[in-house]
Amino acid sequence: MSAPPSIAIVDYGAGNLRSVAKALERSELRPRVSQDPSEVVAADGVVLPGVGAFRDGMNRLRDLGLDDAIREALERGRPYLGLCLGLQVLFDESDEHGRTPGFGVMPGRVERFPDRDVSGNRLRVPQIGWNEVRFSGDHPMLVSLPETDYFYFVHSYRSVPSEPKQIVGTADYGGPFAAAVAREGVFAVQFHPEKSQAAGKRLLDAYRLWVEGMG
Repeated sequence: MSAPPSIAIVDYGAGNLRSVAKALERSELRPRVSQDPSEVVAADGVVLPGVGAFRDGMNRLRDLGLDDAIREALERGRPYLGLCLGLQVLFDESDEHGRTPGFGVMPGRVERFPDRDVSGNRLRVPQIGWNEVRFSGDHPMLVSLPETDYFYFVHSYRSVPSEPKQIVGTADYGGPFAAAVAREGVFAVQFHPEKSQAAGKRLLDAYRLWVEGMG
């Protein structure tokens, strides 16, 4: 019996890394929390979780040399799963605490939720709690996922992709927004699968199948 795929959980000093590692283990993956760029590049897959501010996250990734390691892993075709801030940093920039460049591997930007919804009613920000996500598209992850599922969100900012085809999951909070985005080698979600119980396990099981299929 072959060993489970090795997964590098990128540690830049923010995020509930232990919870993410335990959730990946339950999906029969072999996670390792690491700040070592060489371990990130060598792993079968890369998971970037995160909480907190965009600028702080990007600065910390650069300080540790993990930004270049993630780029190299993507170039080598390592399946990347981004969680919450791990989705947002993929884009060109964010306006959180002033304009801050991201990885730029997906065109678009990150902006704060508006103060009012599409009907003009006051919108509570951040969004905290469960919300329905509707999936669509042809990414390998989606083969194993239901068309709709409920996940747990905690965020004040949302991504605005420039290429609508890269939106593979939508939710509604004051209006529709991108809850999941994807391109070749990348799948990222705004919600927290490690906090999403059975739905989160379904998503991480799908990630395991994707990584195994790339092996």
